[in-house]
Amino acid sequence: DSLSGLASNEYPFVMDPMPNLYFTRDPGACIGNGINIHHMHTPARRRESLLLKYMFDYDKDFATAGNYKWYDIYDDFSIEGGDVLVLSHEIVAIGFSERTTIAGIENFAHNLLRNSEFKKVIVFDIPKCRAFMHLDTVFTMVDYDKFTIHPEIEGPLSVYEIRMGKDNQLQFNTLTDSLAKILAKELNLPAVKLIRCGGGDLIAAQREQWNDGSNTLCIAPGKVITYERNYVTNELLSKHGIDVLTM
Repeated sequence: DSLSGLASNEYPFVMDPMPNLYFTRDPGACIGNGINIHHMHTPARRRESLLLKYMFDYDKDFATAGNYKWYDIYDDFSIEGGDVLVLSHEIVAIGFSERTTIAGIENFAHNLLRNSEFKKVIVFDIPKCRAFMHLDTVFTMVDYDKFTIHPEIEGPLSVYEIRMGKDNQLQFNTLTDSLAKILAKELNLPAVKLIRCGGGDLIAAQREQWNDGSNTLCIAPGKVITYERNYVTNELLSKHGIDVLTM
């Protein structure tokens, strides 16, 4: 282009901004020795996954025969990474949410269970609204046996499991126990601890959940990064032996 062309163009950006790229957990997810490159739910965020796709396809650290892709940006149905949670080396949890579809979950489960060492996908059916946008806004794993949870989802929460049958077809089942019992059983633990956002106080729970109080970033078992504004939930995490790094 010419200098006159640049000077006369009032649009200040070379390309449209992607402010939501700040939420880096959503465009993709690392799962075992593979990766999801997600078809984002809203058109405004779909370009974000292209960056991950080009890294995976062309960067020498990713574009190797030993890396697998469980979901692709060009698959027909939306999945977002905030709904994907690896619980163990055999189990992945995924939220059926406002942004992640049933068909997307089935495609992902089929690719993962057929081609990896994972044995099961557990599906959490959460309310389809912006307040509970992703699974990680209401439920995250902070240690081998500890989870943060927003108390408003416990009562109506439906949980399902997906396995791969002998005929290479997905098998579906409803899990009917309480969430704590389901998690303990699936993870082969005597019990798990659910740390309720806001300490069970309804007003504090609603305020801190809206401020991502349940949305912890676990960087190691028992070590998390959280927003300092969620002081009630942060204090509870500390009391349960979690090393809380606030920002």
